[in-house]
Amino acid sequence: MSFTEVGTTDKIIVDRRKRSRNATLARTLREQRDKMRERSGDVHFARTLLLINARTIRSTALLFPAIVLAVVALGLYRGTPSVALVWMLGALICFVPRQIVAWQVLRLPESKVDLNAYRQWFRLTHIVASLPWVAFVFVPWQITAVAGDMVFRAATLLLVLAASAFIMSSIRGVLLLSFAPAVSAFCLEAFRNGDPTSAMLALMMIIGLVFFIFMARQLHASQLLEISYRAEKDSLIAELETAKGISDEARRRAEEANLAKSRFLASMSHELRTPLNAILGFSEVMAEEILGPMQNDTYREYASDIHASGEHLLELINEILDLSRIEAGRYQINEAALSLSYLIDECCHMMELRVRNKDVQLDVKIEPGLPPLIADERSVRQVLLNLLSNAIKFTPAGGSITVKAGWTTKGGQYVSVADDGPGIAEEEIPVVLSAFGQGSIAIKSAEQGAGLGLPIVQAIMHMHDGQFFLRSELRHGTTAIASFPKKRVVVDPPPLAADTAPMPAEAEETIDG
Repeated sequence: MSFTEVGTTDKIIVDRRKRSRNATLARTLREQRDKMRERSGDVHFARTLLLINARTIRSTALLFPAIVLAVVALGLYRGTPSVALVWMLGALICFVPRQIVAWQVLRLPESKVDLNAYRQWFRLTHIVASLPWVAFVFVPWQITAVAGDMVFRAATLLLVLAASAFIMSSIRGVLLLSFAPAVSAFCLEAFRNGDPTSAMLALMMIIGLVFFIFMARQLHASQLLEISYRAEKDSLIAELETAKGISDEARRRAEEANLAKSRFLASMSHELRTPLNAILGFSEVMAEEILGPMQNDTYREYASDIHASGEHLLELINEILDLSRIEAGRYQINEAALSLSYLIDECCHMMELRVRNKDVQLDVKIEPGLPPLIADERSVRQVLLNLLSNAIKFTPAGGSITVKAGWTTKGGQYVSVADDGPGIAEEEIPVVLSAFGQGSIAIKSAEQGAGLGLPIVQAIMHMHDGQFFLRSELRHGTTAIASFPKKRVVVDPPPLAADTAPMPAEAEETIDG
């Protein structure tokens, strides 16, 4: 047994329970991420790394000169010979080429940067900037004893190594090329001293070089990951902007098409109904033999068929126009107090001839004392006639139809139409509730419709702030339930009696939920 609620009319059925669209979207995003990560070695990524290196050099332009000046000032204070001044001058000169190359890279547009050339220039200038630290090992600083000077050299080199690991991380391998000579010179000086302290410091320098090379590689990997995520974000934003543009254009075209359709139907309604009324009138005159008897029974039968087909066509045109007005937001409802029980009796009386011709039993059970509703009488009558028409259409000869009306547990009013026809499969309920949708039973039935009755019913109930439900099971019939909210009831409902069952339990639970 199935029970389905549909609040608005859908022209195209989309089963949102299916995961295929979500899976496709997730797969597309995953492929995009993988593609962006695989691009870590392309020109765009390498150029971005080059620009990061240039910006880092520019932002740390005063770091190494400050270290050099501090070292020399300390050396001069402790009595270092004037050779320290020569070393300082050479060190400052060696730092200049790297700044010049960084300035040139940042000055050029990104697309104009020669990647291979400037990458080699950066490697060369980094090596040149590290040469003063090779000489730094052999400068006689004379700050303390021999062991103290070695500690001073080791501490200074480790400080410079840490800063260089940060600056040179954007270009892989350059840190090793730049500071392997300086560390080798330090180890040579430690070997020449021959004391245990110098040996321990040499080992520390080697470990420090390995550690900072590892840190530089980690920084390089982090930079690549950041660039990858940034490129992925930019790509996804571009895709979203493209999709938004396509969606906006599709919506604009759909609105234009819908407006054109509404205008066409509005202008054609009169043109279609005028000749159709003439066809209906003349065919009825011929079928009823008002102007005289017809000698041929076949002609009389043809006239009746013309009249029946014309009425069916007129009903179809009216339903299409109603649905178009509802979709365009131009369906006007004139709210007034009306009696639901009176409308049910009136509609059942209108269907009495069809019920009798099909040999169907119609039972009406209306709870007594229902107060008036505030609703549009024409719309509510259309809801009742559509539900009754569907029930009569699919109820077999000798079957029964039950119409009920009463209170909901929340104080509103409901009307239900139940038949013992073939029923509807659970997966077909969303289809029959869509515009122009028909189930397999309706398609096989001789009395086919346009599939507009139920969508109009649910749209009208939505405009009245109500709800519409279908409860159906194959070979056990269908129950259609339309409920109006409490705010549309003129007076408050009476307390429910112990033996009162206002509506089917499943519908009651759904409305309460």
